[in-house]
Amino acid sequence: MTALLTRLRRQGLGPRDLAVHAFLLVFVFITLFPFYWMILTSLRPASEVFTAHFSWWPETFVGLDNFRAALSQAPLLRFMLNGVLVCAGILIVQLLTAIPCAYALAKFEFRGKALLFALVLFALCVPIQVPALPLYVALAFTGTLDSYFALMVPFFLSVFAIFLFRQVFKSFPDDIIHAARLDGIGEAEILWRIVVPSAGPAIAAFAIFSITAHWNDLYWPLIVITSPELAPPPLGMMYFADNDSGTTFGALMAAATLLTAPLMIIFLFAQRHFIRGVTMTGVK
Repeated sequence: MTALLTRLRRQGLGPRDLAVHAFLLVFVFITLFPFYWMILTSLRPASEVFTAHFSWWPETFVGLDNFRAALSQAPLLRFMLNGVLVCAGILIVQLLTAIPCAYALAKFEFRGKALLFALVLFALCVPIQVPALPLYVALAFTGTLDSYFALMVPFFLSVFAIFLFRQVFKSFPDDIIHAARLDGIGEAEILWRIVVPSAGPAIAAFAIFSITAHWNDLYWPLIVITSPELAPPPLGMMYFADNDSGTTFGALMAAATLLTAPLMIIFLFAQRHFIRGVTMTGVK
């Protein structure tokens, strides 16, 4: 123990640094433990879930049976396909609408600009539950309930994306934009060919936020979707609850593992861009 402390002191780590690292490790454990419990439960029988003692490893391995039951009990691949279609559709429209709005707020001067930006900040405080009833009535009136459009339309305009990209575009050099205008390049071409490529990390960061939020969204699909073939992943998880036999925890956690894996893979591949995008979008 003394040798370990001596070695840490040589590396410049004092008691305060060790305390900070220990504190962070505790929070890392708290964050990752639910994922570990999910995977652990997907590998063991239901009889071990409510045992009096805790085991870090399943005493009886039934992981293959649980995953087989998950794939046979509900159309998970269909749920995942629905999630991909909904998340991709929402993200594409969000980028097409938020980027021009953010560019206008960042680089144009016009009457009412401050008021519009204040409305953007105000809209950030409005949860989806507030306009849910008017949106539902409008969708019912137009006959578009129980459709992909109903799943996506409330999220086509993202005020968070407008705010995020506005902060990024504010830091883009005005001299480059003025030079492009002098060369006769139109504003749309300046935006999409010059400004947007420089905001790649911010777009990647927002894409992760958007995909994660709408892949895991249960509230809105629960309201507008009644057809099982249109159910996104969170709504599809409800198929594992049986009023007669109760919840099959092994199959439920196996399904949760399969539905969570794509998000984890996306984040692992995009984490460098995500971190860079978050750090470059501070308020300026």
